[in-house]
Amino acid sequence: MKSITRSLFARTALTLALAFIVFQVAAFWVVYRTLIVPVAERSADDLAGLVVLSAQTWVELPPETRAAFEQELARRHGLRLTTVDVGAIADAPNFAFRSQIEAALSRRVGDAVVLRGVPNKTAAWLDIPVGGHDLRVGFFPDRYAVKPPLAAIAVVAVGAFLSLLTALFLVRRITVPLARAAQAASQVGAGELPESLPETGPAELAELARRFNTMAAEVRELLDNRTTLLAGISHDLRTPMTRLQLNLEMLRDDANPARIDRAVADLADMNKLITGYLALARTTQAEPKVRFDLADLLEEVAADAGLPWPCAAPCAVEAGRLAVRRIVSNLIQNAQHYGGGTPVELALECSDTLVQVIVRDAGAGIPDDQLEKVFRPFYRLETSRSQATGGTGLGLAIVRQLAETNGWKVSLKNRATGGLEAALEIPR
Repeated sequence: MKSITRSLFARTALTLALAFIVFQVAAFWVVYRTLIVPVAERSADDLAGLVVLSAQTWVELPPETRAAFEQELARRHGLRLTTVDVGAIADAPNFAFRSQIEAALSRRVGDAVVLRGVPNKTAAWLDIPVGGHDLRVGFFPDRYAVKPPLAAIAVVAVGAFLSLLTALFLVRRITVPLARAAQAASQVGAGELPESLPETGPAELAELARRFNTMAAEVRELLDNRTTLLAGISHDLRTPMTRLQLNLEMLRDDANPARIDRAVADLADMNKLITGYLALARTTQAEPKVRFDLADLLEEVAADAGLPWPCAAPCAVEAGRLAVRRIVSNLIQNAQHYGGGTPVELALECSDTLVQVIVRDAGAGIPDDQLEKVFRPFYRLETSRSQATGGTGLGLAIVRQLAETNGWKVSLKNRATGGLEAALEIPR
């Protein structure tokens, strides 16, 4: 029960229900004080005036016409006038606004009036001494008692009830998607990939669902990358470790410099692999942005890579300088390694909204169906898994991860004239 009341829907529903109850009570009090009570007092005063006027008229009439007058009052107004003792000794039946009627009669008569009743009868009686006669006047409260304006109360009640239902319906539309998102988030936290949330409803909830689906896919991709990374470590390190172990065993019998050189080379290969793994693992955090001239940075990168660099106009950007340098350097190294020794071109295109750094080569290119696959960790177009020919398979994975972490885009496409074009896009 406690978990139910802690939910957003239950708390919102209780809050709305309390608010509408308070509104209902306040509305009823306002209607009662400004409508019901004034109408009741006016009706009671009218009844008191009719009773007194009828009694005075009865006294002034000739005795032979009084019976007809009494019959007319009974027929038209439901009043009973008589000088006979009707046995009204009990308290009159309780009815709505009795106190207002008694107060009005007391003002008209000039003396305190208390309504009396006959046992087992519904009529209310009072005594009026007038003209030397003790007149007894009776009326039926059901006919003269002021009834509350039930229609007005019903309208307020139904309106409040419908408003409450509408509010609860709207709250339900909001809380159900949030509950689904919470459940999906718990699945993501457990390492599972939940079903995509429906991207429907109000714009805010639809945007939340879209962002959550994107986040869930990225988390799953990150977990897959980490799994692949661990698998790659165990696979790629096994070969140089086996060679190193073999060379160390053979050094027991033949400690020649060549075997020592091979052991050192194996250690260097292992160190290169571990460096690549650590580099990929560090790409999950964005670098702080600084403002710098991208043209100057590319001039430095081109000089380090031995590429020609035409003088480019200044292009100021706010980005992670080291991340940009690393991505461009990796793309250049990839072009130089796989471009078949063809010239590599570095270019900069700078506009008001977008900056593009382009690396082109004239090599064999990449099959179109593998342009995206090469960004996966350990994916190699060269299947021998030799570092001398195929590398570690982490270069483009590091490039893509660095770009996505910093909010940039890296893409590959084959050139119409032959070769490959790699582009880094940075929004300005």
